[in-house]
Amino acid sequence: MLLDTNVLVDAALDRQPHSASALDLLDRVEDGEAQAFVAWHSVATCYYVVARSRGDAAAREFVLDLMRYVSVAPASADAVRFAASLPMRDFEDAMQVAAAQACGARRIVTRNLRDFTNSPIPAVSPGQALAEPL
Repeated sequence: MLLDTNVLVDAALDRQPHSASALDLLDRVEDGEAQAFVAWHSVATCYYVVARSRGDAAAREFVLDLMRYVSVAPASADAVRFAASLPMRDFEDAMQVAAAQACGARRIVTRNLRDFTNSPIPAVSPGQALAEPL
């Protein structure tokens, strides 16, 4: 599965009411119950959002801890071209799809399901991901 940026930020900043399912999902990945990937650009976005709220040290600590058990999807010019070819309004969401394809993810875990309506890879909420076999 590929974790969208909003899931990471929900967990890092304890954004209610979304953080419970995001944290539970990350705990299960950390425990080895599932394999998860993030897009390269999600790492940077997560860092900047967390740093604005909690400072540089906390943001770096979250990212480095995350990298112990979550992999980064491979990035390439072909992936960017693929994202640009998708019939999606938001290019960042299309880049999430391209990252999911690059790492072989069968689903994208996000809070913004409607943003992935035209995605060739299904999107599920963190709660749905927890309810299904990981």
